Amino acid sequence: MSEPGSLIRTLSGRPAARNYHSYVINEVGRAIVAGEMPVGSGLPGDAEMMIRFGVSRTVLREALKTLEAKGLVEARAKVGTRVLPQSRWNLFDRQVLSWKLESGPSPEFLEKARAVRTGLEILAAREAARHRDAEHVRLLNYWLHQRAAMTGQPEPFALAVFEIHRVVAEASGNPFLRAASGVVEFGVVHDVLGRLDAEGRPPAAGLAPALAAEYEALVRAIERGEPEAAAAAMLRLVGG
Repeated sequence: MSEPGSLIRTLSGRPAARNYHSYVINEVGRAIVAGEMPVGSGLPGDAEMMIRFGVSRTVLREALKTLEAKGLVEARAKVGTRVLPQSRWNLFDRQVLSWKLESGPSPEFLEKARAVRTGLEILAAREAARHRDAEHVRLLNYWLHQRAAMTGQPEPFALAVFEIHRVVAEASGNPFLRAASGVVEFGVVHDVLGRLDAEGRPPAAGLAPALAAEYEALVRAIERGEPEAAAAAMLRLVGG
């Protein structure tokens, strides 16, 4: 079975092999998001972490700076580095969301993520219908075809679905919508995983039949330059 982290890393283009810096970020970040390092707790001292991860002080401190930029930890003089609450995390960060997916997000978290995604994607679809060009239309049709072709392969299928949504955001011409792609990726991967059985297999009929008509309607509305029809199709796709 494909693990959630595997799927989301595939979509993000992150390689399986990691350098020491990335290894420390992933191990500590995953532990924080999973609750293995409770909010308010202090991280072990540099010497202990250098031994645990087999890294130099420079690599360790750079990794901790990255985690601090993601809002997971905060370093204070004479106090050390402490774990911050979820309210401080950058939940638009792809890696933070991948750790959240791996740890098993709560129904409340999923509901709030869907609400944000829905608002962003409806706006993206409406604006894409106004501003798309021939290349955007070509890509939307290509990924729509790939979605159907990859119906029995979860990771390529999820990639095709994500690319449809990414191209919609790109076609909108709004850089803020493009920057929110991590939230879209999180939603796409969660939706695909939720349709696999306990062994990680897709339904017998494949993954593509569900919502096929809605994706077709979305692409056609954008192609024809119909903002409200595109927004309505996106609402049917992601509105829950």
